[in-house]
Amino acid sequence: MTNGADFDIMESPNPVLTVAPIKEDTEMLRATEKITALYCRLSQEDALDGESNSITHQKDILLKYCKDHRFFNPTFFVDDGYSGTTMQRPGFQKMIEEVENDRVSTVIVKDLSRFSRNSAMAGMYINITFAEHGVRFIAINDNYDTIDPNSIDADFAGLRNWFNDNTA
Repeated sequence: MTNGADFDIMESPNPVLTVAPIKEDTEMLRATEKITALYCRLSQEDALDGESNSITHQKDILLKYCKDHRFFNPTFFVDDGYSGTTMQRPGFQKMIEEVENDRVSTVIVKDLSRFSRNSAMAGMYINITFAEHGVRFIAINDNYDTIDPNSIDADFAGLRNWFNDNTA
Protein backbone atom coordinates (compact mmCIF):
# COMPACT_ATOMS: atom_id res chain seq x y z
CA MET A 1 0.00 0.00 0.00
CA THR A 2 1.39 3.33 -0.99
CA ASN A 3 0.43 6.45 0.70
CA GLY A 4 1.08 9.18 -1.88
CA ALA A 5 -0.21 12.68 -1.74
CA ASP A 6 -1.63 14.42 -4.76
CA PHE A 7 -1.15 18.15 -4.97
CA ASP A 8 -3.18 20.37 -7.18
CA ILE A 9 -1.61 23.64 -8.25
CA MET A 10 -4.15 26.34 -8.64
CA GLU A 11 -3.32 29.31 -10.75
CA SER A 12 -4.93 32.55 -9.82
CA PRO A 13 -6.38 34.44 -12.77
CA ASN A 14 -5.59 37.81 -11.12
CA PRO A 15 -2.54 37.39 -8.91
CA VAL A 16 -2.19 40.03 -6.25
CA LEU A 17 1.22 41.32 -5.30
CA THR A 18 1.42 40.54 -1.62
CA VAL A 19 4.89 41.91 -1.01
CA ALA A 20 5.81 45.56 -1.45
CA PRO A 21 8.76 46.32 -3.71
CA ILE A 22 12.05 46.47 -1.89
CA LYS A 23 12.65 50.02 -0.67
CA GLU A 24 16.18 50.12 -2.05
CA ASP A 25 14.92 49.19 -5.52
CA THR A 26 12.40 52.03 -5.65
CA GLU A 27 14.89 54.51 -4.17
CA MET A 28 17.54 53.53 -6.70
CA LEU A 29 15.11 54.04 -9.57
CA ARG A 30 14.18 57.47 -8.24
CA ALA A 31 17.82 58.33 -7.54
CA THR A 32 18.82 57.85 -11.17
CA GLU A 33 16.02 60.15 -12.27
CA LYS A 34 17.38 62.94 -10.09
CA ILE A 35 20.11 65.27 -11.22
CA THR A 36 23.56 65.89 -9.83
CA ALA A 37 23.73 69.68 -9.47
CA LEU A 38 27.13 71.08 -10.38
CA TYR A 39 27.40 74.63 -9.10
CA CYS A 40 29.95 77.13 -10.43
CA ARG A 41 30.38 80.72 -9.34
CA LEU A 42 32.83 83.42 -10.35
CA SER A 43 32.71 86.91 -8.94
CA GLN A 44 34.36 89.89 -10.57
CA GLU A 45 37.03 89.82 -7.85
CA ASP A 46 37.69 86.09 -8.48
CA ALA A 47 38.31 86.80 -12.15
CA LEU A 48 41.43 88.72 -11.09
CA ASP A 49 42.86 85.47 -9.65
CA GLY A 50 43.14 84.07 -13.17
CA GLU A 51 42.21 80.78 -14.77
CA SER A 52 42.18 78.66 -11.58
CA ASN A 53 38.72 79.90 -10.57
CA SER A 54 37.27 80.38 -14.06
CA ILE A 55 33.90 78.91 -14.89
CA THR A 56 35.52 76.69 -17.55
CA HIS A 57 38.06 75.37 -15.05
CA GLN A 58 35.34 74.68 -12.45
CA LYS A 59 33.20 72.86 -15.03
CA ASP A 60 36.15 70.67 -16.02
CA ILE A 61 36.85 69.73 -12.39
CA LEU A 62 33.19 69.00 -11.65
CA LEU A 63 32.60 66.89 -14.77
CA LYS A 64 35.75 64.85 -14.15
CA TYR A 65 34.66 64.24 -10.55
CA CYS A 66 31.22 63.11 -11.73
CA LYS A 67 32.72 60.74 -14.24
CA ASP A 68 35.33 59.34 -11.83
CA HIS A 69 32.76 58.81 -9.05
CA ARG A 70 29.82 57.77 -11.25
CA PHE A 71 27.36 60.52 -10.49
CA PHE A 72 24.39 60.53 -12.87
CA ASN A 73 22.63 63.30 -14.77
CA PRO A 74 25.10 66.17 -14.20
CA THR A 75 23.46 69.56 -14.61
CA PHE A 76 25.30 72.89 -14.34
CA PHE A 77 24.04 75.89 -12.41
CA VAL A 78 26.30 78.87 -13.07
CA ASP A 79 26.64 82.37 -11.68
CA ASP A 80 29.27 84.44 -13.47
CA GLY A 81 29.99 87.86 -12.00
CA TYR A 82 28.12 87.35 -8.69
CA SER A 83 29.52 87.73 -5.20
CA GLY A 84 29.32 84.74 -2.88
CA THR A 85 28.25 87.01 -0.01
CA THR A 86 24.68 87.08 -1.32
CA MET A 87 22.42 84.13 -1.96
CA GLN A 88 20.39 86.15 -4.49
CA ARG A 89 22.19 84.68 -7.48
CA PRO A 90 20.04 83.39 -10.37
CA GLY A 91 21.89 80.10 -10.90
CA PHE A 92 22.01 79.44 -7.17
CA GLN A 93 18.30 80.19 -6.74
CA LYS A 94 17.40 77.87 -9.65
CA MET A 95 19.48 75.09 -8.06
CA ILE A 96 17.77 75.60 -4.67
CA GLU A 97 14.37 75.47 -6.43
CA GLU A 98 15.34 72.09 -7.92
CA VAL A 99 16.50 70.88 -4.48
CA GLU A 100 13.24 71.96 -2.85
CA ASN A 101 11.28 70.17 -5.59
CA ASP A 102 13.20 66.96 -4.78
CA ARG A 103 14.84 66.75 -8.20
CA VAL A 104 18.45 66.76 -6.92
CA SER A 105 20.39 63.88 -5.38
CA THR A 106 23.76 65.61 -4.93
CA VAL A 107 25.20 69.13 -5.08
CA ILE A 108 28.89 69.32 -6.01
CA VAL A 109 31.09 72.42 -5.95
CA LYS A 110 34.81 72.96 -6.53
CA ASP A 111 35.22 74.27 -2.97
CA LEU A 112 33.14 75.84 -0.22
CA SER A 113 34.02 79.39 -1.33
CA ARG A 114 32.35 78.75 -4.71
CA PHE A 115 29.15 77.78 -2.89
CA SER A 116 29.02 80.76 -0.55
CA ARG A 117 31.02 83.37 1.30
CA ASN A 118 28.28 83.73 3.91
CA SER A 119 29.01 81.11 6.57
CA ALA A 120 25.60 81.30 8.27
CA MET A 121 23.68 80.85 5.02
CA ALA A 122 26.05 78.14 3.76
CA GLY A 123 25.50 76.21 6.99
CA MET A 124 21.73 76.63 6.74
CA TYR A 125 21.60 75.30 3.18
CA ILE A 126 24.05 72.44 3.74
CA ASN A 127 22.86 71.30 7.17
CA ILE A 128 19.14 72.04 6.98
CA THR A 129 17.76 72.50 3.46
CA PHE A 130 19.87 69.81 1.81
CA ALA A 131 19.43 67.41 4.74
CA GLU A 132 15.64 67.85 4.71
CA HIS A 133 15.57 66.92 1.01
CA GLY A 134 18.07 64.06 1.25
CA VAL A 135 20.67 65.92 -0.82
CA ARG A 136 24.33 65.02 -0.48
CA PHE A 137 26.76 67.96 -0.63
CA ILE A 138 30.36 67.69 -1.82
CA ALA A 139 33.08 70.37 -1.91
CA ILE A 140 35.85 68.63 -3.86
CA ASN A 141 38.96 70.65 -2.97
CA ASP A 142 37.95 70.88 0.69
CA ASN A 143 37.45 67.09 0.95
CA TYR A 144 34.01 67.79 2.37
CA ASP A 145 31.18 65.30 1.85
CA THR A 146 28.03 65.17 3.95
CA ILE A 147 27.88 61.42 3.47
CA ASP A 148 30.52 61.21 6.25
CA PRO A 149 29.56 63.72 8.96
CA ASN A 150 32.18 62.30 11.35
CA SER A 151 35.20 63.00 9.15
CA ILE A 152 37.84 65.47 10.26
CA ASP A 153 37.18 67.48 7.10
CA ALA A 154 33.55 67.92 8.20
CA ASP A 155 34.82 69.45 11.44
CA PHE A 156 36.86 71.99 9.48
CA ALA A 157 34.04 72.93 7.06
CA GLY A 158 32.58 75.43 9.52
CA LEU A 159 35.99 77.05 9.95
CA ARG A 160 36.49 77.20 6.18
CA ASN A 161 33.07 78.81 5.76
CA TRP A 162 33.90 81.33 8.47
CA PHE A 163 37.25 82.07 6.80
CA ASN A 164 35.55 82.46 3.40
CA ASP A 165 33.01 84.79 5.00
CA ASN A 166 35.74 86.98 6.45
CA THR A 167 37.91 87.15 3.33
CA ALA A 168 35.12 88.20 1.00
